[in-house]
Amino acid sequence: NMKLGGLGPDYEAIKEKKEKLKLQKEYSRQIKEYNMKNITLVQRLPAKPQVVSSVSRQKALEYAKKIPRPKTFIIRQTDQEVKEEKDPQAPNGTSLPQIPSLETLWNRHEKEKEVVAAFEALHIL
Repeated sequence: NMKLGGLGPDYEAIKEKKEKLKLQKEYSRQIKEYNMKNITLVQRLPAKPQVVSSVSRQKALEYAKKIPRPKTFIIRQTDQEVKEEKDPQAPNGTSLPQIPSLETLWNRHEKEKEVVAAFEALHIL
């Protein structure tokens, strides 16, 4: 009585696997029911208050108070510069925006031309 391999399905192996899966599902269903009953009986512990975070926050705030602030330099304008800023007005009484000098605009233009040339040399644009 030798069983040789064939081309058809092995019905005996399929039955064994099917029975095994059926037993696994039944077991998992029983465990699930048992756990659902016990969850209602278990008392959950109250959550711990987050004392650690508030303490660390207080320490951080105290440390921040002790750090020296950087000094800011205030450049005072001369009276003549202040008057020049307030003087430009249109004929109808509205103030005009400050116009940058031609030299600063020209320098900016030259720098931007150099940057664009560098990008073109690298074939980025």
